[in-house]
Amino acid sequence: MKNNFSRRDFIRTLMAGVLTGPVVLKTQAAGSNGIPTRLLGKTNERVSIIGFGGWDLGYIDEKLAIRMIHEGVDEGITFFDNAWEYNRGNSEIVVGKALDQAKIRNKIFLMTKACARNYKGAKQHIEDSLRRLKTDHIDLVLHHSIQYDGDRERIFDPDNGASKALLEAKKEGKLRYIGFSGHRHPDIHLGMLDTPFDWDAVLMPLNIMDAHYNSFQKKVLPVVNKRNIGALGMKSLTGGFSRISSKIKVSPQLCRHYSLSLPITTLICGNQSLEELRSDIALARDFKPLTEEKINELLDLSEQEALTGEPELYKNPASFYGCSYHSEVLGN
Repeated sequence: MKNNFSRRDFIRTLMAGVLTGPVVLKTQAAGSNGIPTRLLGKTNERVSIIGFGGWDLGYIDEKLAIRMIHEGVDEGITFFDNAWEYNRGNSEIVVGKALDQAKIRNKIFLMTKACARNYKGAKQHIEDSLRRLKTDHIDLVLHHSIQYDGDRERIFDPDNGASKALLEAKKEGKLRYIGFSGHRHPDIHLGMLDTPFDWDAVLMPLNIMDAHYNSFQKKVLPVVNKRNIGALGMKSLTGGFSRISSKIKVSPQLCRHYSLSLPITTLICGNQSLEELRSDIALARDFKPLTEEKINELLDLSEQEALTGEPELYKNPASFYGCSYHSEVLGN
């Protein structure tokens, strides 16, 4: 099913904060090292407008990843993404080494994700992540890849749900904030938002293709902004450093620029080289929201390719693209 996304809809989304709650883009302020920061919803935490994508850091050469982390923090990146499952735990291990070597844990906002839907599994995932990341607390933990039938019900099972484990860990000081992630369908996100839980952050795919097909920025982002929940963007290139660029003539940096112009707190960027990292840092330092004219131009360019849904494979329920724990242990 496609969701046509009109120009008027886009402007309404962009202005959602103006009409119904805090204006995310207007919370932007200069960071200490040149990269701007924005407020993370109602938490009053300030984080850099771009963040390190954790998956790539565990996939590339370890020495390069550590060098990139140290340089990124020196340049002002404070937001770090990760997940228990990324590269079979190696992504968390590499980040833990980098933070420990340079003694920079206190300079960053650290996020990871728990894959298990049950209490015992989620409790173990938190302990694993704390050990790998070499820290006594994680700033934000997300329920990861919420996109399968029954996910919400399993997580919120009062006796055996993962939510119970995260709330216990929060009371124990092992984590500070709780959210969820996913990229299959905006209605699944809305279902999670409909639960009686005080979410601190929500992670979702936001890019010029999403604007036209099963759109998170049309359906989910306004709800998150209205409730002053931290909005986190991912997949600004739809996956890989040039996925959108292989479909239409739009540069990776312009794709990033578009996503950063939405009312979000930070955009998680996966990078596999110093050149890519430095390009994103330069974009963040000079960032100004795109004009309405440029937004219209990008939406015109992307519309035909986006309507099939093919560029966003992660939205296809027939394809596996999600939490390995959920697939291997629960069988779906």
